Amino acid sequence: MQPEVLKAEFGDRLTFWGGIDTQRILPFGTVEEVRAEVRRIIDILGPGGGFVLNSVHNIQGDVPPENIVAMFDEARSYRRNLM
Repeated sequence: MQPEVLKAEFGDRLTFWGGIDTQRILPFGTVEEVRAEVRRIIDILGPGGGFVLNSVHNIQGDVPPENIVAMFDEARSYRRNLM
């Protein structure tokens, strides 16, 4: 399902954990694509609370370390800019 649909349907009753794709974005995306996806997911699932940003599954061995760093770094800096 699309995160927009999930937030609209269940956002007032559930906390979402994850959001960052481990099949395409983390293993195969560029650092900037990872950063853009983090911002997109925060913008969709973050408003109103009830969201913990993380990968949607375990981070596999084929994920470039720089993409993992980019995911957490962007989440931290983007969150600060929203406050």
